[in-house]
Amino acid sequence: MSRSLAFRLALVGFVLAWIFVEALRSTVPIWVVFAIALGLELQFLVSALRAGPAPLPDRRPQEVDRDRYGFEREPDELVVVQEGDAEVWLALNEEPEDEVEEEYEDEEYEEDELYEPEPRPFLAPVRRFLVGLGVIGALVFAIWFVDSRTGWGSLSTDAKIAATDRFADEASLIAEKPVTIYCDESGDFVGAVQHADGVAILGGDHAYLTPERCYDLYRLAFRDEVTGSQTGRAIAVLAHEAWHLRGEADEGRTECYAVQSGVDLGRRLGLSDSRARQLMRQQLTENALRSGASFEYRVPPECRDGGRLDLRPGDSSFP
Repeated sequence: MSRSLAFRLALVGFVLAWIFVEALRSTVPIWVVFAIALGLELQFLVSALRAGPAPLPDRRPQEVDRDRYGFEREPDELVVVQEGDAEVWLALNEEPEDEVEEEYEDEEYEEDELYEPEPRPFLAPVRRFLVGLGVIGALVFAIWFVDSRTGWGSLSTDAKIAATDRFADEASLIAEKPVTIYCDESGDFVGAVQHADGVAILGGDHAYLTPERCYDLYRLAFRDEVTGSQTGRAIAVLAHEAWHLRGEADEGRTECYAVQSGVDLGRRLGLSDSRARQLMRQQLTENALRSGASFEYRVPPECRDGGRLDLRPGDSSFP
């Protein structure tokens, strides 16, 4: 199996898993996968073009064949002629042209019927590249088709308006002022490119969430569906952006306040108290694992029961 074929099979398998596994969809931006796939296809094309024609195998009798069947002359003194659908090797004697004509006087063949290695077509790598582009295009269409019928994009306009109005009402309670929540379907403000699930103008009156987070919130508030940690993450993101709208700038403190406010927010959206606390505690656990570019979102040590950032110091339940 060639490298390109193995890669394409792996790509198809990953995309199918991405479509059906919710956790994978929320953690791996699919555009990154397709960007890598396109880059590898280009690498395969460039490598093939630089390598030039692949050496063709020597189809003439080898040394062992000459020893066994009595070919005593060098390989360059052998010719192959076409006899019907078969190729026949002939050892040339002192008068090769006469003998060939005498033995095959009833056969008609042209000089170009003699074996001459043909170089690999130059367009073969290009054809394989176009096949790769076709596979990528088909997978992009499949994802668009599934998302348009199962995700935020599958909802009617009225359903989207009702959902964002509900999100705005909940965020306004946390921000302590009227705010507006938008679901950024165009990807201009949040998403994989911006490496964020939500964004808000500090102290402003509006925020943007990714369609994936909006859909998780919609499923909870309007369908009473919980998708595990994804529901918890969506609640935390909405609360997080609401705290930015309230005026909190530090990302670590904002995340700490968000998981605490997320308990009440989750209850208002339909969760039980125990379930809401479980999901927010899970968010705190996942927060402790953050590193690299997201390290600034890690909650500070004071984010604990009775700590300086505890919004309810008299309540032993945290968050």
